[in-house]
Amino acid sequence: MNVVSSSVRAFGSTSLVAVTDPAALRQGRRMLVGGLRQLDLACSRFRRDSELVALNDANGECAQTSALLRFLITVAVRVAEQTDGLVDPTIGRSLRLAGYDRSLVRLELRDGRLVRPAFDPAGRWREIVVDDASGTVRLPRGVELDLGATGKAAAADRIAHDAAAATGCGVLVSIGGDIAVAGSGPAGGWVIGIADDHTMSPERTGTRVSIASGGIASSGTRVRRWLTSVGELHHILDPRTGAPARETWSVVSVAASSCLDANAASTAAVVLGPDAPGWLGARAVPARLERPDGHVVAVAGWPEERAA
Repeated sequence: MNVVSSSVRAFGSTSLVAVTDPAALRQGRRMLVGGLRQLDLACSRFRRDSELVALNDANGECAQTSALLRFLITVAVRVAEQTDGLVDPTIGRSLRLAGYDRSLVRLELRDGRLVRPAFDPAGRWREIVVDDASGTVRLPRGVELDLGATGKAAAADRIAHDAAAATGCGVLVSIGGDIAVAGSGPAGGWVIGIADDHTMSPERTGTRVSIASGGIASSGTRVRRWLTSVGELHHILDPRTGAPARETWSVVSVAASSCLDANAASTAAVVLGPDAPGWLGARAVPARLERPDGHVVAVAGWPEERAA
């Protein structure tokens, strides 16, 4: 199979579609771009015309939403339940108070002023009401959603499966490093490079794995950082405190039956810190956990590191 790919810039990062049939690349790219635009309009926290901003501004009142946003919120609530609240969509207010209130490319543009962060615990995901019959969502008063831990991964799964069904070939979709594959892939599987910088090509990474189905995702603390009056913060918050999670792991990579499941587990692992290997092992989730000093822990069948 002759694998070809095409990439686009989106959400301050790179997204990519790869297909096993060169004739399908144009359609695959079109589906990727269309899916990214729908995702941005539905759940961006950083554009005033997004549905999520309108929902967060509703302050406890019912808000009309699209089927896509209702689906993404339902998925996020399900992930919160599966992770016992370690991955919580009601963390939005905490992110804003901590200073992550604008896109990454604009975080430093504060007229030379440093934000003074505040930390507010989350945990109110059980109070979200999604009503598909009326097409509405109601958040608890004072709650703001952030779908960063689940939205891109769920979109990657959807776009990959839709593109594979439409083109009849193998498809890989990466949205900022959240990777989903569908259809019949290349011989030996799709080769994925493991790094904290999603723009690095697999050939340049020290760790590479291959997957034939499902998805793979990495969560880490080395990127998406900003300077505040109390020092540098990162974007993975512990919902139990509202503050950034302890930096036990610089990057956690997980392989699972879907990109959504992989990203949920990798995010939960960063939040759990030293308890992450036991949590992942008990759930038989293959994972690679790297400490800031470069030491690697492999869990539940993730391949052991070998010298290049």
